[in-house]
Amino acid sequence: MLELAILGLLQEAPMHGYELRKELATKLGTLRAAISYGTLYPTLKRLKLAGWISEAEANSDIIPPMTSKRGRVVYKITAEGKEHFADLLTQAGPETYDDAGFGVHFTFFSRTDRATRLRILEGRRRRIEERREGLREILARAADRLDAYTLELQRHGLDACEREVRWLEELISNERSGRTPAFRQRAESQRAENQRPESNPEPPRPHLDRP
Repeated sequence: MLELAILGLLQEAPMHGYELRKELATKLGTLRAAISYGTLYPTLKRLKLAGWISEAEANSDIIPPMTSKRGRVVYKITAEGKEHFADLLTQAGPETYDDAGFGVHFTFFSRTDRATRLRILEGRRRRIEERREGLREILARAADRLDAYTLELQRHGLDACEREVRWLEELISNERSGRTPAFRQRAESQRAENQRPESNPEPPRPHLDRP
């Protein structure tokens, strides 16, 4: 998943290692805990050896102070890397239904074809439904043996699963009908509402001079 994420970010712009780590941590949520320089740089080295990225020395004017030698290297995606990234986007196996895999693929859904998006969304829904049913079974069979805090944690997990299933069903419905996600629709609707002039604006008050 880290390979896909790096290639996807480098499609947007060349980056230093520290820039990549910052963007990965910002955009990838569930994967951020696994992102360290100890995992990032070996992955970058492997991508370079495969011919999917290249290195270049950065302009000295844009190198931050106290930056190490590795921080002076700018990473760029190659033509072969772009082709490999496109191939990775079409993969919709079981690993894309897990938390980390789904999060990374979803980040690049705007570059993924609709059929693949649907396969991933439907696979993710099945995965979360299985998780939800497992939690329901635990609550049904063992609720009386759990302490109050463990019981509350299980209920919290069940609520999260139910919310995600509803969210996924909405996304799947949008994909099948060719609509954009509801969040974009709501944002555009709100923006249009904010730009609409008031129907009965309050007339300006006359200026009254003080005596």
